Amino acid sequence: MNMHVSNLSFNVQDEDLRGLFTPYGEVVSAKIINDRATGRSRGFGFVEMSDDNAARKAIGELNDTSIDGRNIKVTEARPKEEGNSRGGNGGGGRYRDNNRW
Repeated sequence: MNMHVSNLSFNVQDEDLRGLFTPYGEVVSAKIINDRATGRSRGFGFVEMSDDNAARKAIGELNDTSIDGRNIKVTEARPKEEGNSRGGNGGGGRYRDNNRW
């Protein structure tokens, strides 16, 4: 099961996140999401566990607990929506009128 962990302190690293969930079972992956421009944590991440029952137990016991001074939120991650990319046709914010730029 894949879980979304939010409201994380900016000091929490991938290893810290893995260590938090390891007592509940096998952690397949633990990843803090970083800002592309600054490289700084965005305050959330994802944890994947191999056993759904262990993941549910982790959600129940870790949700709303204080980690590094912040109450974290742990929920089951929703699947990524199809076609919800940030790409698009662009346009650069310019106004287009009567097929002229």
